[in-house]
Amino acid sequence: MYHHVKQLMYTVKVGEADPRFGNMLLEQFGGANGELAAAMQYTIQGINTPDPQLKDVLMDIGTEELSHLEVIGTLARMHLKPAAAARKAAEADPLLAITGGGGVNLYNSQGSAWTADYLKITGQPEVDLRNNIAAEARAKITYERLLAFTDDQGSKDALQFLMTREITHMKAFMQALEGLGKGPLEIGMLPPTPGLVDQFFNDSTGEGQEGAVDMSTTWARQNGFEVVESPAFHADQMEVDGPTGARRRRSSAKK
Repeated sequence: MYHHVKQLMYTVKVGEADPRFGNMLLEQFGGANGELAAAMQYTIQGINTPDPQLKDVLMDIGTEELSHLEVIGTLARMHLKPAAAARKAAEADPLLAITGGGGVNLYNSQGSAWTADYLKITGQPEVDLRNNIAAEARAKITYERLLAFTDDQGSKDALQFLMTREITHMKAFMQALEGLGKGPLEIGMLPPTPGLVDQFFNDSTGEGQEGAVDMSTTWARQNGFEVVESPAFHADQMEVDGPTGARRRRSSAKK
């Protein structure tokens, strides 16, 4: 059950409208990393999960994202409003100026319509929570970049609020993921192939014309990987025996 309260989660104030900035704000309204995508992703995950505690977390945050949608939509509308009457302002976003009278719609800043393809929903909690953490990180950096493109203090204050809540949600999702009691590489039910899972394939070798050098082998060995050099030319180094993944002893493998 949803209930709309006629008060914004954060009161938005705009000193001087900037339709071009309003167009940028649409990324967080109808864009891939925006608030509607987050609200739908978390809510649908919450509907799907049989875990009552995880459902509560997902539904709480999904509902808050709808409140954020209202905040960012109101902010964008305030900046886009002059586009309803002024030709120069309308040029910032002709689509919304002509079809929407300077109001927001579910488009991103380039006029592409919102799509459910933005949502990452697998029904596997350890996967979905990682997707959510990444979604919050993308939203955080989007708000950070938006903050750099406005001098309006009221807009900055609203964006700072929204950006901060992304970090709060990241923290909640990280704690929920930890609460599952799974290791960082425990995904689903089936284990990976032993041996093969610890091999690092050095697929980019040589030196580039602009100074690029091969550094991955040093990094990989320092982090406990067995390095397979140029596997495209040494496929025998990747062979495994049977479903258990028991490997033949290979003197050619780099230790």
